[in-house]
Amino acid sequence: MNSRVFRFDSYLLDSGGRRLTREGEPVALSGRYFDALTLMVAEPGALITKDRFMDEVWRGVPVTDEALTQCVRSLRRALGDRAGAPRFIETVPKYGYRFIADVSVEADERTGGAGAAEASRGGTVVRAGMSGTAGAGLAGLIGGVVYGVAAAGGAGGGISVLAVMVAVTLGIALIGGAAVAFAVSGARAWRGARSPAMIAAGALAGLIVGGGVHLIARDAFDLMLGAGPVAFTGAGEGLVLGGASGFACWLAMRLRLSVRRGAVVGGAIGMVAGAMIALAGGRLMAGSLQALANGVPGSRLSLDALGSIAGESGFGARALVMT
Repeated sequence: MNSRVFRFDSYLLDSGGRRLTREGEPVALSGRYFDALTLMVAEPGALITKDRFMDEVWRGVPVTDEALTQCVRSLRRALGDRAGAPRFIETVPKYGYRFIADVSVEADERTGGAGAAEASRGGTVVRAGMSGTAGAGLAGLIGGVVYGVAAAGGAGGGISVLAVMVAVTLGIALIGGAAVAFAVSGARAWRGARSPAMIAAGALAGLIVGGGVHLIARDAFDLMLGAGPVAFTGAGEGLVLGGASGFACWLAMRLRLSVRRGAVVGGAIGMVAGAMIALAGGRLMAGSLQALANGVPGSRLSLDALGSIAGESGFGARALVMT
């Protein structure tokens, strides 16, 4: 039996198996609604008229336009789409509807559907992991620029200070971000998009990376300088931030948030987690840099400029929370 498996965004539509999934999780649709979605997905960008819906989905059964309107409304709800700002289904007033998302065909034969789904799941892990890593890198770049500018104000060689701060912050952000992103996306593919395993996976990855960075840095300073700062970021901070990242992804998937709304929610959760770490006495990147400067005799590194923004004479508790 011939079948086609379509991919759009994070969804996989198996027309022969009559199954729609999002990141491996089934999306419930009634028979006619599934047929209506398949009709649109099979011809992305094309106008599907009301008459075609009536002929090919309802197959001559007399229904009103309201039935089609309700069908599309339900499909949008299932896909997390909005009529006012559509990502998938666009309304063409008085004529019909158009599927506007990019669609790719994953398999042409029904027998290849399961294999295509597995391959697609693996591809989703890679795509989500790379996206998370890129996001962490962007955050590290922004943080490095901010810390570099602040540090350059109190030290000579402003450009070199900025370059060092960006390199250090970006490198650590990429390592931590990659570990957490791939752990969370792997848990999502393994246990499903609504499984709390995503939270546990993110927390475990953060714990391992945070603890590893702390041990390596401490040993490196002991080896080179005979002593080094103790009060810099480690396993506890990694555990909290990794868990917060996993929770943000889990919540976004459970509520079927758009990428934009998910990013806003994730950012808010991250800021709350960071503030909680600081209030509990922990240190993230800026606090670790300041601890490093204080622990190395003759260091020219100082983030006191950030403390002045927070209304402090030096880099203190309020600056920790702010950063």
